[in-house]
Amino acid sequence: MSVIEDQRSVRRLHHDAGERPMITIWEATRACALVCQHCRADAQHHRNPRELTTEQGKALLDDIAGFGKPFPIVVMTGGDPFERPDLEELVTYGHNKGLHMALSPSVTPRMTPERLRALRAAGASAMSLSLDGCHPETHDSFRGVPGVFDKTLQAARWVRDAGFRLQINSTVTRATVHELPQLLELMVDLNASLWSVFFLVPTGRGQALQALTPEEVEDVLHWLHDVSDIIAVKTTEAPHYRRVVIQRTQNPAAGQSERGELYRELTAAVAPLREARIGAGALRRPRPPIEINSGRGFAFIDHVGDVYPSGFLPHKCGNVKEQSFREIYRTSPLLASLRDPDGFHGKCGRCEFHDLCGGSRSHAFAVTGDLLASDPTCVYQPGDAPVARE
Repeated sequence: MSVIEDQRSVRRLHHDAGERPMITIWEATRACALVCQHCRADAQHHRNPRELTTEQGKALLDDIAGFGKPFPIVVMTGGDPFERPDLEELVTYGHNKGLHMALSPSVTPRMTPERLRALRAAGASAMSLSLDGCHPETHDSFRGVPGVFDKTLQAARWVRDAGFRLQINSTVTRATVHELPQLLELMVDLNASLWSVFFLVPTGRGQALQALTPEEVEDVLHWLHDVSDIIAVKTTEAPHYRRVVIQRTQNPAAGQSERGELYRELTAAVAPLREARIGAGALRRPRPPIEINSGRGFAFIDHVGDVYPSGFLPHKCGNVKEQSFREIYRTSPLLASLRDPDGFHGKCGRCEFHDLCGGSRSHAFAVTGDLLASDPTCVYQPGDAPVARE
């Protein structure tokens, strides 16, 4: 298959994904004051005494820096990383090692303008916040704490004022999907740099929520492609967005007859915003998605040092207290299997897009128990797309 690389519809890694990750997520603590319905971590109100100490955290950052250039992006998440009193010290240490440090905190009283300025001065450059609905009742219910919607809007402005690049994360379920157009308007109002749309994996507390059907997922992916000229978009646990982008780049009408009622609803709802952006000359060049996946350019380290392909794929590959993270990433048989899409089962193994997509391994495992199984959230049948092939 031709990936139309001259049009840059999907960004290729410039290094071997088996040699180094592009993104490393470090769950610095599992402590968090919120009780989010979809949380994969089943976060706790108190820090685990077994979590990585300050010195162990610095050793981990040394290890990650040892990959060399291009250095992986390090995202410190949780739980809530703001629960760690040594957060600024760790950010400073990683930044001084040349690492790109980013933060993914919860909106709690620990987040203040003063601490945000301190973390920016320490070297953190990007921060993500969560907005899962466009109304207080939706988001507050999702997060389990009244008033957090209004506090998140305030925090987003603090984040921008402190000089961070702002990413907004939104989890999509059947109960929240109809609010996506209004959420998009919020992204524009907040001047977010990136909108990360997360497709619910039924793990942890998220097992109690309703995920979208595969047909609904396809509708949302096509709609996200449509609005990617309004805001930069990325998808989490929906790598088949790359397949949609390739199809639509080669043929803008691709999949049009299969798009359903949800797509039409979302498209109609966002029409006034699109017309306003066109009138203001404010449309942007879409941000191409990048070809990383669980264990392939991406890895997750939990609060006690266990390494996983992602936070939603509970297959332990090693522990950084016992073995170098670089060694784990490069030599783990499990991670190696995730980098070989020819070995995937079912239609994911046959798909002509599998080298750039590979399907959500987390969805495959959560639904089938087989991490190499076909992604059950993807409707595409191999060979259906009228794309250019080599």
